[in-house]
Amino acid sequence: MIQNPILTGFNPDPSICRVGDDYYIAVSTFEWFPGVGIYHSKDLANWTLVRRPLERLSQLNMIGNPNSGGVWAPCLTYSDGQFWLIYSDVKVVEGQWKDGHNYLVNAANIEDEWSEPIYLNSAGFDPSLYHDEDGKKYLLNMVWDARHRHHPFYGISLQEYDHEKKSLVGERKIIFKGTNAKLTEAPHLYKIDGYYYLLTAEGGTRYDHRATIARSSSIDGPYEVSPHNPLITSFFTPEEPLQKAGHASLVQTHTDEWYLVYLVGRPLQDENKPLLDPRGYCPLGRETAISKIEWRDGWPVVVGGNYPQLQVEAPAISPQPVDGPAPTITYFDSELPLDFQTLRQPMDSFASLLERPGYLRLIGKESLTSKFQQAFVARRWQDFHFEAETKVDVTPTTFQQYAGLVNYYNTENWTALDITFDEQLGRVLTILSNDNAVFSAPLEKPVVLPEEGEVYLKVCVAANAYQYSYSLNGLDWEEVGPRFESYKLSDDYVQGGGFFTGAFVGMHCVDLERQSLPADFEYFSYKPL
Repeated sequence: MIQNPILTGFNPDPSICRVGDDYYIAVSTFEWFPGVGIYHSKDLANWTLVRRPLERLSQLNMIGNPNSGGVWAPCLTYSDGQFWLIYSDVKVVEGQWKDGHNYLVNAANIEDEWSEPIYLNSAGFDPSLYHDEDGKKYLLNMVWDARHRHHPFYGISLQEYDHEKKSLVGERKIIFKGTNAKLTEAPHLYKIDGYYYLLTAEGGTRYDHRATIARSSSIDGPYEVSPHNPLITSFFTPEEPLQKAGHASLVQTHTDEWYLVYLVGRPLQDENKPLLDPRGYCPLGRETAISKIEWRDGWPVVVGGNYPQLQVEAPAISPQPVDGPAPTITYFDSELPLDFQTLRQPMDSFASLLERPGYLRLIGKESLTSKFQQAFVARRWQDFHFEAETKVDVTPTTFQQYAGLVNYYNTENWTALDITFDEQLGRVLTILSNDNAVFSAPLEKPVVLPEEGEVYLKVCVAANAYQYSYSLNGLDWEEVGPRFESYKLSDDYVQGGGFFTGAFVGMHCVDLERQSLPADFEYFSYKPL
């Protein structure tokens, strides 16, 4: 059996691709850099993060991008002996407009350096590329309609792409306007037994989310919707642990079986809250799940019902588990593991693994509220119960300098256990908090620290709450500050339109005087409990 979710923590908008007996899933990364996460599997059950292909500013420049802007809904395909990756870089998420630009990059192998981007269009987001049997290629995307009194989701467009010219050619056609669920997006096109099947997401990416399937004998329609729609949704099963199901893609295995991958959210369980209002908070963000597909009268349907299930029948493939459990502790040497990401820009603009061998050195930049230059390295929350720990050597000389351990959703929602400087007390430990852009410092008095030396910092996450602590020797720990509520680092709590990521935990350094304050981190551990 396959255990859902197959990609835990913030891993939304999955696009699945098969090459022989190898399977790949590409997921959205939004404002986190490098852009796009690509996972690999041999059996659809065990997955390994193998590549983040958008690793150069020339491919993805997100400096100044809004919260939850950046890379939306990548599409990964394989044709003509190479991989094709389509993605959006969204620059505006609030208000009447969704300014964003769609690009294409290629590589012969997943592990290779990916090409410079080819600009495609800016008509809407969630682009995908379809390779037809006659050799033609087509770009699909949802079209955004910013006109007053118009529904903003205008429909799904189709336009031919000429790779020799590296541009779109011919007429752009609207091939599908969606169903009455509205908010039609995330198109993927497949040719199966003489029909073109158009898979889309509808209903928005909260608890109304769903996947819709339609088909046509002609690529440009008209498309007939399935009588079995929605193909997948959680809307009608609020008691199930996997919610928000939608934004899906299909794959046919090398054993001639069909599977659907899609995003889900796992709400925190709180017996004191009603089931439906609020329906729940998902600090782990939107994750990736899988379901088996069977065909009924020429239509795909989910085996066992059109809702996500915790366990799914595996394909007729011998299980191929990955090589041992993921390490719980990272010692910093020549490169960071792929689980670590930065905000909006490459790490080499503010960090080094060479200046002090055996340490990750962060050079202080702007505050955690900045959308431009943060010195922040973090990884996803993947579990409801875990401990994260680091050891830092930093000696601030002004209250405008601080470094430490952060739990983060976006620039308006985070907490930080930081070492800073006080004019009367010297080097101190404090806590900073930003709660929907309302700032506070919960400690009445900071903790006085020795003038110099390394300090151990830890956070313990226990489902609905998390607690910071510190140590001077790594053995004797003292809790510091209040217990923070985990739900405040969720899609469902944050204000405004930037609600597409998930909670992260990591290390940062701030120097508002820009005196290049170094903070040296010896290790970072993430231990599920």
